[in-house]
Amino acid sequence: MAGFTPVFRLALLGLGLALAAPAEAQVETREGIALQNQILDLRRELDALRRGGAVAAPSAPSRGPAASGDLVQQLLARVQELEEENRRLRGRADVAENNDRQLRAEVEKLRGDLDFRLQALERGAGRPAAPRPPQPGPAAQAQPAPASPAPSSAPRTPERAIADGQAALARREFAVAEAAAREAIRARPGARAQDAHLLLADSLMGKRDFQNAALAYDEAYSRNRQGARAPEAMIGLANAFQGFGAKREACETLDNLRSNFPNLSGPQAQRAAESRRRAQCR
Repeated sequence: MAGFTPVFRLALLGLGLALAAPAEAQVETREGIALQNQILDLRRELDALRRGGAVAAPSAPSRGPAASGDLVQQLLARVQELEEENRRLRGRADVAENNDRQLRAEVEKLRGDLDFRLQALERGAGRPAAPRPPQPGPAAQAQPAPASPAPSSAPRTPERAIADGQAALARREFAVAEAAAREAIRARPGARAQDAHLLLADSLMGKRDFQNAALAYDEAYSRNRQGARAPEAMIGLANAFQGFGAKREACETLDNLRSNFPNLSGPQAQRAAESRRRAQCR
């Protein structure tokens, strides 16, 4: 993403890779176990230092009190880094598991639709031919044929789907809003693409599906980086990051928001300030 820091891009890339490849969750779990083992080793060294002094590395000279204090600080910093990395791995594994559940649900839905269509075809094939109606007389032939009624269930346009989804979102019917947003996106809404992706992101946030909401907000922002709703997408992205504990990425997003839109005012500025307060950004 243009204008974002490498750390921010890597965070989103990690989310995307986890969603695209659920099979990698097992590898990440092994990495998490390795990190936990490193954390336990470092904690044992810290406990030893606190009990009686520095634990000297092999072939290293003995350390004085000041050097021991420095070593404790270094070990504490390393423990914090490993714990943060472990949290990230757990988050990516959760994303992969959630995506796998969604794929299974979609497969089940497609299977049900296919069964329904096959049953409808079988009923149609076994239905006897309708009897031929009697031929009208000369007087009846002179009368105009009645107009056929208009279809009552025409497919929704992307604009109609977005409007219906926004109404469902206002009623907190998040599943209905999500379905309408996905319908609009599949229909290629053109100039309304950012609106459709924002509707999808807001619906996922309402369902507390924070990882997928972050991806949807990022996609909405990329659709029109200078549009009127671009700040809304960035604020939503920061809130989604906070939803699964990525406060550093949330603050970086809000910093980019401040750089890209320095004159933000009104409700959007209030939402951005509230998001910074919750994330404890500097």
